[in-house]
This record gives sequence, structure tokens and C-alpha cells, in this order.
Amino acid sequence: RMPHFLIEYSRNLEDDVDIQALCESVREAALKTGVFPLGGTRVRTHPCGHWSIADGGRNHGFLHMICRMGEGRTETARKEAGAAVYAALEGFLEPVFARRTFALSFEICEIDERFSWKTNTIHKALSSAAE
Repeated sequence: RMPHFLIEYSRNLEDDVDIQALCESVREAALKTGVFPLGGTRVRTHPCGHWSIADGGRNHGFLHMICRMGEGRTETARKEAGAAVYAALEGFLEPVFARRTFALSFEICEIDERFSWKTNTIHKALSSAAE
């Protein structure tokens, strides 16, 4: 019942943002909600070296995050968890809004379990480590 947070961003943000710290901030916020399992939580980024926004200005930046999660959570749980993670993301990136024109977006996609295959030994390793 993972959440995988996939972050796509314009490479010009690397001048203003510690991307690894951003990943840690998102992961910590997701776990703090109590909605997601430790062993299934992943945050990864995909920098875009080429982009064109609005009038083509090269100072414009963007970050779009998608949370892909397994089925089984209530709409309320999804909304509350999403709002908490977005608040952490927006707070972390607040300085960027002061330095450049910037677009931030986030969406949650629920994965249809009938069409999802996975093998994961992380849960077992975390359980063993806790014993």
C-alpha cells in the first residue's frame, strides 16, 4: 500500500533547492501522517533539462509531484495525507517563490491493484531490524 512520490522539476531549481533535503522533507511528512507504511514509502526525482513555460522565460521554474498509492484508503485519509504532504512541500519551497517565477503542483493517483505487481524485501528487513 505504498506511496511513491515522483517529483519532476525544472533543472534550474537546483540552483535554489537542496533536492536531497526536499526528498527527505517529503518522506518525513508522508510518514508523519500515519497513513503510509515505512517500508513502502519512496521519494524520487526526475530533473528536466529541457522545459518551456508560459512566455518561454528561462527563469520560470516548476515542480510537479505525483503520489502513487495503493488502494484501500478512505477519501478522507487521502485528502488529509495529501494536504499534509503538500503543506510540507510548499513550506520547504517557500524561498523559491521569492527568488523566481515558480509553479508548484501535486496530485494523488490511486493504483488499481489488479494491474500492479511488486516484490519488496524492505518490509521484512525493517521488521527484523526492529526485533
